[in-house]
Amino acid sequence: MTEKALSHITILDFSHLLQGPFATQLLADMGANVIKIERPGAGDLFRSLTFRNKWVGDGESPNFLAWNRNKRSLALNLKSPETRDVIMKMAEQADVVIQNFRPGVMARLGYGYDDFKAVNPRIVYCSGSGYGEDGPYVDRPGQDMLVQGLTGIMAATGQADNPPTPVGSGFSDQVGAMNMVYGILTALLWRERSGRGQEVKVNLLAGMLAHQNQEMVMAMNFNEDFERPNSGIGHPGMDAPFGTYPTQDGWVTIAMSPYKTLVGVLGQDELLRFDDPETLFAERDAVWRALAAETGKWNTAALIEALLAADIWCGEVKSHLEAAADPQVAHLGLLTSYDHPKAGNVKVVGPAVGMSETPPSIERPAPLVGEHTREILAEFGVSSEDVDALLQSGAAS
Repeated sequence: MTEKALSHITILDFSHLLQGPFATQLLADMGANVIKIERPGAGDLFRSLTFRNKWVGDGESPNFLAWNRNKRSLALNLKSPETRDVIMKMAEQADVVIQNFRPGVMARLGYGYDDFKAVNPRIVYCSGSGYGEDGPYVDRPGQDMLVQGLTGIMAATGQADNPPTPVGSGFSDQVGAMNMVYGILTALLWRERSGRGQEVKVNLLAGMLAHQNQEMVMAMNFNEDFERPNSGIGHPGMDAPFGTYPTQDGWVTIAMSPYKTLVGVLGQDELLRFDDPETLFAERDAVWRALAAETGKWNTAALIEALLAADIWCGEVKSHLEAAADPQVAHLGLLTSYDHPKAGNVKVVGPAVGMSETPPSIERPAPLVGEHTREILAEFGVSSEDVDALLQSGAAS
């Protein structure tokens, strides 16, 4: 089997919930040896949280299963003095530490960047927070929807006569995870040249603003906020027809496309009265309603076929289950599954990045709490007697 690109990288993963665990899963898919350090017994908080109180198999959280494959679990009490000795021994051989506790928590426990750097100057230490490490928001909870609200994306999403609308996934956390991976890999590459590690800091607030740079540049340079439309127009800065339109049996999306060509497909030349760039923006809600009246006469498949034949940029609107059954998704092999000792066969989305020489893959299911405690500590030279002592004291499980 081909050695994976990151198989030489060992990561001590203290992160929990979504941002950090998604980042380390991405690195684990590429072969990194990710050691997930969790609370004895309880583990990652995401083990106890789920949508709609639904659990997979024998009480496993789908939220946890989603972000923790290809890792091993080491259950240690970070407040125990014996634990600190063990972790610092591991740090001598580790490459990366990642954590997303509130600012200052890890340092107070003796696990800050300076603590790890003292035993391993080559360590890359990545911290994820909601709003950075100081400032007026430092004590606020850094949760995804809260950050979406603070950074403009909620105010720009949805229809004007409805409340501001959050994106329907943990968007801030996922952007933050990508920034973690970006920062960690950059630091590792620099270490190859310099021999030195460094500290990487990522926060959700900065990530979401950077992700909306297009909208921020527009607003700041013209000193003018976007105004949400009252209709299905898909972006507050766009004119018609850009948006979502009803059909007899669902919805379709229409992106940047020649308005005259679209009207030709729909067969209603009287709609050409709107065919002027200024009108298509100023009266975009009226244009949307007029177009929607016509798209609503078609079924989805027939309309998509006609629009594509005219080179109109369009697509169907699908639910998650419909997306899972999509023929292009099947063609690309984007969905897979793994077997879990308690959850059974778990259907998942596979790695999204292709690699010609070192392809990512799923080698391990999401671990049970402390499933690999003995195995991991033995690898780092902790004697079986010392492991027994840690387990008996409750410092590990």
